[in-house]
Amino acid sequence: MLDTAAEQMMVEQDFQEAFDTCDRGLESLANMDQEDSRCGELKAGFCMLGMQALAELNQWHGVLSWILQQYEQQEKIPAKIMQMCILLYSKVGEPAVMQDAARVWLHCLSNSTVTGFGTVAELYLLHVLVPLGDRDEALQLIQGQVGSSAFSEEQRQTALDVVEEKERQNEEPPPDPGIRPDSEIASHSTQGSVIRKLQAMLRFLYRKVLLAGSGSFSFRKLFLAAVLLYMLLLRMDPALPSSFMWISKLLQLLRQMWTAMFAPYHQALTQRL
Repeated sequence: MLDTAAEQMMVEQDFQEAFDTCDRGLESLANMDQEDSRCGELKAGFCMLGMQALAELNQWHGVLSWILQQYEQQEKIPAKIMQMCILLYSKVGEPAVMQDAARVWLHCLSNSTVTGFGTVAELYLLHVLVPLGDRDEALQLIQGQVGSSAFSEEQRQTALDVVEEKERQNEEPPPDPGIRPDSEIASHSTQGSVIRKLQAMLRFLYRKVLLAGSGSFSFRKLFLAAVLLYMLLLRMDPALPSSFMWISKLLQLLRQMWTAMFAPYHQALTQRL
């Protein structure tokens, strides 16, 4: 039945049928000798597959209660299943659901010698206490009996650093959305100054256009100079959206220069016709 549930879960992806198979398997195990180690392994296997099936069915809120139905007491839950529960409720954004169960499990003396005790303590600290901002319990966990059994001295110091860093982050005021970062302000200021310089240069060239009729200033040279100034000063990709405003201003000034040079001749020609 365990193999069938795994196939339904992984291959067929029929999560409801996989959960039902796990449920039937757990019922059949109730008639077996609970002291048999093989019974315990099969029970844990059915529970882990059942948890995954419930999560896939978006029924994660009932996972812990379903596990407690199978083991009756929180401290009797196997370490692997406790680890999966902590990760599951952390992933769905509900770490507080596991706080009481994990606390009871970790403070049970018989669990301190089982394989995976340190991993449960680490997950409880990082995925439950730290996200909840429960600094007092986190420090008690690290510095108390649980921390002594679960962590080395180096790991305890690292855990303390994590807690202190989280506390500093909580004390920092949230950024005001109405205040732009200094880098953004500086960027806008730099862009504005470059635009003003470009406009000043193009106005100078525009005044030169007014002299073009006398032949003292070549329009071809003027246009070439404007294009070169644009390329050298801005060095931007015309396809970028940020370039549109600058290109628009350049085009507007060039149109003014073109009108200043050729509008009188165009009007004179129209009047003759």
